[in-house]
Amino acid sequence: MKYVDEFRDPDMARALVERIATLTANLMTNRQLPLQLMEFCGGHTHTIFRYGIEQMLPDEIEMVHGPGCPVCVLPMGRVDDCVDLAERPDVIFTTFGDAMRVPGSRKSLLQAKADGADVRMVYSPLDALELARRNPDRQVIFFALGFETTMPSTALTVLQAKREGVTNFSLFCNHITTVPTIKAILDSPDMMIDGFLAPGHVSMVVGEQPFRFIADVYDKPIVITGFEPLDILQSIHMLLAQMAEGRCAVENQYQRVVQAGGNVAGLDAIHEVFELREFFEWRGLGSIDHSGVRMRDAFADFDAERRFSVPNLKIADPKSCQCGEVLKGVIRPWECKVFGTQCNPETPMGALMVSTEGACAAYYNFGNLDELLHKRERKAAVSS
Repeated sequence: MKYVDEFRDPDMARALVERIATLTANLMTNRQLPLQLMEFCGGHTHTIFRYGIEQMLPDEIEMVHGPGCPVCVLPMGRVDDCVDLAERPDVIFTTFGDAMRVPGSRKSLLQAKADGADVRMVYSPLDALELARRNPDRQVIFFALGFETTMPSTALTVLQAKREGVTNFSLFCNHITTVPTIKAILDSPDMMIDGFLAPGHVSMVVGEQPFRFIADVYDKPIVITGFEPLDILQSIHMLLAQMAEGRCAVENQYQRVVQAGGNVAGLDAIHEVFELREFFEWRGLGSIDHSGVRMRDAFADFDAERRFSVPNLKIADPKSCQCGEVLKGVIRPWECKVFGTQCNPETPMGALMVSTEGACAAYYNFGNLDELLHKRERKAAVSS
């Protein structure tokens, strides 16, 4: 395939749906519970909803939406730290657009900007470095966040800044890692996931090897997946085929982008600049060992947490917000008490409604809101 429309071919989609239905019927002859498949990446979640893939699947398949949205898992205390840094008079604070509206306990970065802080949206860390070159009398901080997908660009920017001797550029590092998070989900006592769709963009950097423990240790099939509708359907078919054959392996559906060994140059840059933190706090998931990175001592001059005094507070989400349960796959977004009412894209209470990769935003933007709210009311009535 060469063109995008080939990955959206309706005839091929129908053929895959028929094969999925056949495999599902065979698998359900020996089980009562539905098949639960988790797509880890928020990009997959939005493809599933935008193209109505969940409605194409048999009722016996449940898609569970994982925590693969880096903005969504950012704890409220880290947002407060961002605001604290941004409100300093000598600072230009730079960030990706998704993070601007994530609520902290006091305000979001967008609100801080409205109150006079110099907060600027950038498209890459190189944009932030260019701002530092143009404003030598100001401290430019880049809000570095994301999974392994965005780590190479951040690391390469730091290496560039060091080569040039730029002294007014630093990172507030919130990069996080995929594998410990999947392991935390697998170790959860509530975990009932039968198979995983692995994040394609992360895999483009790290390759296939880091995911092998899922098949080898936990006996769960996993398929590295692209982001077009046929990618998702083919990957679901590949997962079901593994189950039908009694296999558990890492398979790569996204071979047009993902190489088995990953991106060696990107990995080298990551390892040169970053090291694992002992632990990192995730919104809704708590503290997960070795799930975040920090800057190595050799790059301490570019570390905003060392250069500035950061409060580093731990702040719980509002009790009415159930982002944590959604992130762990315990409930669906529409089951949250405030979904679509108090929490919506205009007045978000949680990060899952803010980010373009958030599961709540996907349900709100692409689902039938009235139907979902009625569904929640019916479930509440049955429970009471």
